[in-house]
Formats: sequence, C-alpha cells, structure tokens
Amino acid sequence: MSLQLLKADTSDALTLNEISKCAFDSDVFVGGASAGGPLGYMSVSFHTEMANQGHLYKLTEEGLIVGGAILFLQGDVLNIGRIFVAPEHFRKGYGFFMMQEIESMFTGVKEIILDTPDWNIRTNNFYAKLGYTEIKRDRGLVYYSKRKQTDNKICPA
Repeated sequence: MSLQLLKADTSDALTLNEISKCAFDSDVFVGGASAGGPLGYMSVSFHTEMANQGHLYKLTEEGLIVGGAILFLQGDVLNIGRIFVAPEHFRKGYGFFMMQEIESMFTGVKEIILDTPDWNIRTNNFYAKLGYTEIKRDRGLVYYSKRKQTDNKICPA
C-alpha cells in the first residue's frame, strides 16, 4: 500500500466530489436516516473553493485518488472539517493512515478538533480509538478534541 496525503488542487475537485458523495451517502448503511452528508459534500463548486483556499487534501494510492479531507488551520488549532474514503476502500486502514498523516503534517498545532454525527457508531468508535476525547454533544453532533504533546524541556538532555 503506497498511500500519500497531498494538498489537492482545483483539477482534483470533481473526483473528490464524487468520492465524497459516495462515502457520505453510504452512511445510510450504518445508521444514517437517509443518504446525505455535511454541507457541500456533493458540490463540485464547494470542493473547488476548498481547493482554492488551500483546505482540500487528497488521499492517493498509486497516484489514484481514493479519499480526501477538508482541514482548517486556525492559529494553533486544526479543525478536521471532514475526512472521507471511497466505500470500496473502507476497512483497509486508509482512514487511520489519513488521520496519522494529518496529525504529523501539522506539527505546530496544540489541539485538533472535529465533529461527527451522534448516530454514526462507525465514526464515533474510530475517533475514540485514535485517542480523541469527546468534549460535548449538541444538535445531533459529537465534538472531539485531541491535544498534541508539547516538549516542555527547559534544557536538552
């Protein structure tokens, strides 16, 4: 498996939009009331705008796009707006890989935050397994946080 998480550009927006739509619509099989997803999940113009603003990332395997992420860096806090993987690649470790890469790419952040629907057992278990702590529930969403470890040494060892 040769996965890479890279910044996406506008030429990737159509492919990422298709993967996003399929991934989020598949949540109907794990508790979603109906097919659907977060705002803009099936909008090419939304994904294009996210690419233009530098928030859109693509997960590639052997050069083919198999997933994506929308990330917002706000000072020393990283908000994972969403991650998604093509359904044919579910349960292969791609989401785990993507989250590890996100955490290692943004070394200067002190906290990573995200949210997921409360009904989605799959994603809630996934984030808890990765060490994210539930911080609150509101309007059908569960909010998670993970504080990054900082080196507080005064003198080198």
